[in-house]
Amino acid sequence: MSHEGIRFVSKEESARAEQAELPHIAMTPEKVRVRLTEGKGLEIDWQDGHRSAWGFAWLRDACPCATCVEERKNEDRKPGQPRPKGAELLPMYKPPARPASAHGVGRYALQFNWEDGHSGGIYSWEYLRRHCQCQECTFAAEETTGAPN
Repeated sequence: MSHEGIRFVSKEESARAEQAELPHIAMTPEKVRVRLTEGKGLEIDWQDGHRSAWGFAWLRDACPCATCVEERKNEDRKPGQPRPKGAELLPMYKPPARPASAHGVGRYALQFNWEDGHSGGIYSWEYLRRHCQCQECTFAAEETTGAPN
């Protein structure tokens, strides 16, 4: 059986591919919209012409603070991947993730003050662009790693 065209990638090589250099223009927002009133999420038009959008639930589950990163690592979850649901007989209602407010951090990031009281994560433009959820970017990530995001 021929394996021509099939390439196996190590975890290290996959991590290097994820950290590939992005041009400055790709990580510089032209327009940022936080849709607090509508409860929709975050939209960014980048200077290179790309457009990204994230829902608030994804953003909360992708919090880049040290505590959340460590928790995801221990649970083997990727940024934006929700916690597994418990096997409760009568699950408690959990309101959808929503920020009470959002503000810019310098010229490089956004910070959300979530209604659940969490506010430690600083979402840099680079972090957001590297975790773009558009079809084009998620397809490229699958192609690079061989697994869906």
